[in-house]
Amino acid sequence: MGALKYAVVGVVIAVVVVAAALVLLLQTLHRVPVQYFGSPSGYEAFVPNGQTMDYNGNTDPTGTLILSNGTEIKNVIWDGQYANTIIQNHNQIVQLNNQFNGEMGDFYVIEGPVPIMNTTIDGQTYYVIEANNINPADIAGFYTYQGWVPNFVAAMNTPGTYAAALPGNSPVFQWENLTGTVAYQTMSYGSYGPFGGGDVLVLPNRTIIPYGKTANIAGASLDNYLFPQQLYNPSN
Repeated sequence: MGALKYAVVGVVIAVVVVAAALVLLLQTLHRVPVQYFGSPSGYEAFVPNGQTMDYNGNTDPTGTLILSNGTEIKNVIWDGQYANTIIQNHNQIVQLNNQFNGEMGDFYVIEGPVPIMNTTIDGQTYYVIEANNINPADIAGFYTYQGWVPNFVAAMNTPGTYAAALPGNSPVFQWENLTGTVAYQTMSYGSYGPFGGGDVLVLPNRTIIPYGKTANIAGASLDNYLFPQQLYNPSN
């Protein structure tokens, strides 16, 4: 009887091990090796859409990845470092939009190519950003008018574009157009949460894009955009 008991236990353990191996194998069959999307010298951006997904035992934000050449990839999951921070930042931006009747959108810029792994969940292909394989110094969070996020990424990748700060008395804050409104709102949001506004991207044609940045995702490689060293004067 004792030998039979041990034999049964052994069979049960073997079945459990085989089942676990099959689950791991099935997961592996639906995953491919990490690929790198984007340019080694460019800027890519993850734009959260407010939805989350349970992936790899974590609650991760989902959204769109904008590559340096303007290509937009949908069904993207951000997995790894900063996932919870991105969710919290996005929720705060949404709350501030409701409070100020604003239309700000947050996004997270990565300098250099982005490690991506394809996976299939319930028959749908997703592109998973393997954030733990990105140097934290190469990631920074920003916000601007949500309709301008692709323009912002394009501007960062345009030679001759630079970042500048708006002085407190800048006439830009008084402009009666969308640019003036966005500039003012980036400053207003800066009083709440880990945000700071009042900066602009200046394109070679002198077009400006007002923006703010997040203090809790602020990689040093993007310091030129996080801490502009010159002031913007619209009369120049």
